[in-house]
Amino acid sequence: MYIMWFVNFFVSASITMIVPFLSLYIESLDSSYSNEFVQRWSGYVFGVTFLTAFLISPIWGRIGDRHGYKKILLINGIGIATSILLMGLVQTVYQLFALRLFMGLVTGFISTSMALISAQTEKATAGKTLGTMQMSNVAGGLFGPLMGGLMADSVGFIYTFFLTAAVIYVSAIVIIFGVKEQPIRSKEAKRVSYSRKDVIVHIFKQPLLVVTMLLTFITQVGNFSIQPLLALYIHDLHGPVNLAFYAGLAFSATGLGNLLFTRKWGDLGDRIGHDKVLLALLILSSILFIPQAMADSYVMLVIFRFLYGMALGGIIPCTTAYIRIKAPASMQGEVLGYNVSFRFLGNVVGPVIGGIVASHYGIPAVFYVTAVIFLFGALFLWGVRSHSKAKERSV
Repeated sequence: MYIMWFVNFFVSASITMIVPFLSLYIESLDSSYSNEFVQRWSGYVFGVTFLTAFLISPIWGRIGDRHGYKKILLINGIGIATSILLMGLVQTVYQLFALRLFMGLVTGFISTSMALISAQTEKATAGKTLGTMQMSNVAGGLFGPLMGGLMADSVGFIYTFFLTAAVIYVSAIVIIFGVKEQPIRSKEAKRVSYSRKDVIVHIFKQPLLVVTMLLTFITQVGNFSIQPLLALYIHDLHGPVNLAFYAGLAFSATGLGNLLFTRKWGDLGDRIGHDKVLLALLILSSILFIPQAMADSYVMLVIFRFLYGMALGGIIPCTTAYIRIKAPASMQGEVLGYNVSFRFLGNVVGPVIGGIVASHYGIPAVFYVTAVIFLFGALFLWGVRSHSKAKERSV
């Protein structure tokens, strides 16, 4: 697991390294590109990866269930590295768009690694173990943009792409020699082979499993609804001085809170139940968005972004652990793939909702709308959970 922790960290960091300068790179490709063109295509280039990943993640999960997760990790790792390498050689934004689209097709690395660890983990400790793995993803996402910005300033855009690709190639080599996948030995895994229809039917037969995936979607909508607007909001609170630095600090505050508490929430879920922890964290997240909308200073905003990150840190490992418990071993990869698809869909829908709300009612309204979305998720989980328990008692 420790090898996968470090590999996940470097892959997560490498993928997010290019985010801070993506629009600047597009602008540098052709001096004739207008500001409107750059802004529009920055959105297209950013979003297409998540859109294709949303469609393809369950397929990678299904292939991993049948043929082994390690092979899929290698295919995805080499595919991501190659696409990033070629991004440093593009001449037009359309070529960059095509490579980002291809990257979405092979971007199942993180979800496959979680499925691999999940399949090798006892159910009783799934939350703690997956929480530990989630720490690597969060840490990579936290330090990736900072590393990417420093590298772009030091060696330029092109060599940043090359170095990023090299890191992921090395990660793939480490997987080849350092990761051993143990075959699933459960009787159920040997006895049953599930079709795609069987997997979907299994998901819909368990309402809490469906709700868990919807909560993954809601979480990402909440995260990404405000992210593209946060720098503008900080500009209103703090002014234009060192805006990029202070915006990055606010992003990092959320990531730091997430990093510090994700394993603790997973451990608590193992002891008292992941659905209970999820319910509490959704309500807490909803509450913590309200003071962000009412912030009258930059410091106040950062404090509540950090507290929100603490609550957010338990949602993803608890949803993943719940799937680990409820899904049979031989279909876990595909079920986790569907869960990741909902996550990527939230990455696409969130900025759209945030942009629409902000354009009509202002940026603070986005925080209020997101708070309502999280509260709706909590009420939905509570209702389905209560119904399921009542049904179990009546049997």
